[in-house]
This record gives sequence, structure tokens and C-alpha cells, in this order.
Amino acid sequence: MDVGASKVVVAEFAVSKSSPIELLNYGIGYLDITPEGETDASAYIVSTIRDILREHSIKAAPLLMSLSGQAVFPRFVKLPPVTPDKIFQIVQYEAEQNVPFPIEEVVWDYQLIAGEDGEMSVMLVAVKIENVQKLTECVLAAGIEPEVVDVAPMALYNTVRYNYPDIEGCAMILDIGARSSNLVFIEGSRIFSRSIPVAGNAITQELAKEFNVSFAEAEELKIKHAFVSFGGVTAGPENETADRVSKIVRNVVTRLHAEVNRSINFYRSQQGGGVPSLVLLAGGTSVIPHMDTFFREKLKVTVEHLNPFINVAVGGNLDSEKVAGDMHLLGEVVGLGLRRSLTCPVEINLMPPALVAKKVFRKRQPYFGLIALGVALIMLCWWVYLSHMQGIMKIQFGIVEKKTQDLDTVLTHLQKVLAGKKKAQMKADEILSVIRLRTKWIEIMEDVYSRMPEGMWLNSLKPVPPSAGGTNQIMYIELKGSGFADKLVDKPEKSAIEDFRDKLRSSPYFTKNTEIKRQPAGESYVKQFEIWVALKEPLIIR
Repeated sequence: MDVGASKVVVAEFAVSKSSPIELLNYGIGYLDITPEGETDASAYIVSTIRDILREHSIKAAPLLMSLSGQAVFPRFVKLPPVTPDKIFQIVQYEAEQNVPFPIEEVVWDYQLIAGEDGEMSVMLVAVKIENVQKLTECVLAAGIEPEVVDVAPMALYNTVRYNYPDIEGCAMILDIGARSSNLVFIEGSRIFSRSIPVAGNAITQELAKEFNVSFAEAEELKIKHAFVSFGGVTAGPENETADRVSKIVRNVVTRLHAEVNRSINFYRSQQGGGVPSLVLLAGGTSVIPHMDTFFREKLKVTVEHLNPFINVAVGGNLDSEKVAGDMHLLGEVVGLGLRRSLTCPVEINLMPPALVAKKVFRKRQPYFGLIALGVALIMLCWWVYLSHMQGIMKIQFGIVEKKTQDLDTVLTHLQKVLAGKKKAQMKADEILSVIRLRTKWIEIMEDVYSRMPEGMWLNSLKPVPPSAGGTNQIMYIELKGSGFADKLVDKPEKSAIEDFRDKLRSSPYFTKNTEIKRQPAGESYVKQFEIWVALKEPLIIR
């Protein structure tokens, strides 16, 4: 598909890797928009594409499309000698320096061009993202999706290189369209392209001024009467309108010739190219009568119309005469078709980033599906595994629960046994305490008896109860005794009772707090006394 300023060309090719492409079907639709009309041609482009597809029964297929040469910015830069792995970095730097817009606002691509002396040049082609995206959205709205977004001059270049393989020296394609004329220089492996804003619309606008008519009416005058007035060729006095039209055409074409001459001189001086020896005309305006004669005489070289079907087959179902009459408009679509069957000398793709991302995502969708399937299978395996484990766990839980119940029964019985043991232990501790207490009393009594002098006996030995509100600890023992007066002989420094007290104080069972509470009184053959013995270790009464 070639989308121009005033027309859309859609062609259908049979593509095979083993044989040349074959034109099967094509359609040409005119947009019917004027330069002074609406600036947004999207609706016209969509409807025109749909009409072509419907009227010519062209089915949706892999689409390669081209942009008008006026919409892009070609730049030709010589590269310094660098290693292959550094080429892209150098090209990217050159793109940032030479593209007249911020690099993030454009789609750009490049083609390396080998020079004769081993020098490497690069052709940079850039287009604003918003422009190419608007055009691809029109194509998508018409029901087809582009795979390649080429540039019309580059598509024509590929067409010429395929159909004119024996060109010697320098050749030039002069594609005269509606809004602009594109020049493409072909010389060996060298390529140079330039867009000139002088073309068919300039003629129509001059006619509209001359005849004071609308652009559409001036277009009809051009189609009906236009030819290049040259070398005394006129319409004659019988057709004054045609004569006026031809002079206007000549004036505009003369301007075009001047621009072509400047471009040739620029190509020779700046790009080191030669003078073209062959000019191939293409584009809708190129078929104005005597256009080839005009440039042949002006440029002094061979000028002929580009034939894109020298080496490209035309399907038998097509009208050969109609194809011959339209071949000046079919050069771009042939160049696009060639990119599906072989590797072309120039392969530019200015696909907008949003569409590239969409295509990449679509290519990855099968992998996403496989990943989703893999995740689903993994989840299914986990579910089966967990279900199986749940069944095993239920069985094991039942076994554990039964054992737990058995152990609970044992535990209950054991708790009862332990409770009984505790009670028995408490009773045993009480009995043992009593036994220990009795033993202690016996030891204490034996110690007391061992310290009693001869002639003394005990009347009573009993614990002194603790004071009210105190503890259950016995700290003192009340000891009451008697002795024969003649046996208990007092010493000068202390009495016999005091001596007995001191002996008790030295006992391992008693402390220094042992005191005499009642001394013998009066003269009697028997002395009675009372001593409170302080215990070192209290006795616990339960």
C-alpha cells in the first residue's frame, strides 16, 4: 500500500521465495481533498482504503506500506572508520545530531552504504511519531495491519534496482506527485534522496488563480487540457484554454527543473556523485503530455517513464493495457512487494513504537498461554498432591486421635494415682515428721540427762507454746526439776543450778539464751527449780 498526498494505491501480489513476485490485483483510490480544505485526512484515507478493498475484492494479508517522501527527513552522513560493534552507537549519535527534532519524538531507521574507496556512509530516515502513528491507525481502522512502514522513494529505489539491474553510471528517479517531487539518485551502491515541494498541486493552484476557480475545478482543467508547452508546441488559437493551461504548466515545470538542477549540483558537490545519464519518471504528474520531452531537452539525457514490470510478472486476469496506463503509479507498491520475496538493497522500517509493542506482545501471547497452562498444571498437581496428603493426614489424624483418647484415659488414671500418691506422701511426711520430732525429743532428753549432776531428777519437760498470733515453731522448752540439797553442792562462784544451766548452754541443741526461771528458795532437803532452754533449731508443731 502506497499512501500519497492525493491517492492511495493498494496492490495484491503472489509472493514466493523460489520465483519473482506476481501482481494479482490492484486498486487506486483518490482522496478528493484539497490543500486549503481539512488538514486531517484520516477519514478520507480510511474510507478510500475500505472502498478499494471492497471494489477490488482484495482480502486482508500481510501488509507493507510506504509513506510519502515529503513526510520523512532523510540525512546522508559519512561515518568515521569504526569496528562493526561500534557502528550502531555512531549512527545513533549522528541521528541525534542530524534529525531536526528531539530523538524521542521520532521513529528513525538507517541503511549503511558502502563507498567505492571502502568508506562507509549511512542514510538516516526519520519521521515524527505522531505522523506515522496517525497513518497506521488509519490502516488499522480499515481492517488491516502493517508489518513494514517503508518510504516511497526507497520503495522506488528497490523497484529500479530490481527491474534495471544493468544501469551504468548515475541514474535518477524523478517521482512527480501531487504535493512534492522526490529525487532518488542511483549510482552503484550509492543512494541519495531529496524531496522538492514543487509538484502537481502547484500547477493546480496556479490554474485556480489564473482562471479564478476552485481547486477542484482547476484540477479538472489540468486533467483535461494540461501539457508542457515546449519548443513551440501550443494548443493553437482554436483552444485558448488549453494554451493558457500549458503555459502555466510550463512555468511550474520550469521551477521544478531549476530545483532538479540544484539537487544534481548538490549531489555532485556534497556527495561526490556523477551527472545522471538516465532519468526515470514516475508519479501522477509525470504523465502530463511532453513532460518527458521537456526534461530530455533540458537535462540533455535519456528520459523515460519508469516501468516496474520489466522483471515483475503481471497476473493473467489483469487488463494489460490498464496496467500499462497505471504503471507510473505502481512503482512504490512493486518495491514494497519485493521486500516480501527477497532481501532488497534498502530496507527501512519506520513502524511506530506503539504498534511494535503490540506486535511483540502478540508474538509473546502463545508463550504467555503456555506459561498460564504451566501454572495451571502446577496448581493442579499441587491440588492433587494436597488432596492426597489431606486423605493421608485424615487417616493419620484418626490414628493419632484414637491414641490420644487412649492416652487421655491413661492420663486420667495416672492423675488419680498421682493424687493418691500425693496424699500418701503427705501422710508419710506427717508420720516422718512426727517420728523425727519424737526422735529429736529423745535426743534432747538424753542430752539433758547426760548433763544433770548426781542427785537431780526431772519433774517435767515440755515445749513452751508460741505466743498468740505467732508461728507454730517451738523456740523454748520448759524444764522443771528437783534435787537433794545434800547432793547439789553450790560452788563459791555459782550455784549447782547455775552450773547445770551453763552445761545446757554448751549443748549442741541449745543456745546461750537458756535461762533459769525459778531458783530454789528456803532451806529444804529438796531443791526445786525451773529452766527455759532455748533451742538452736526450732521444733515445728503440726
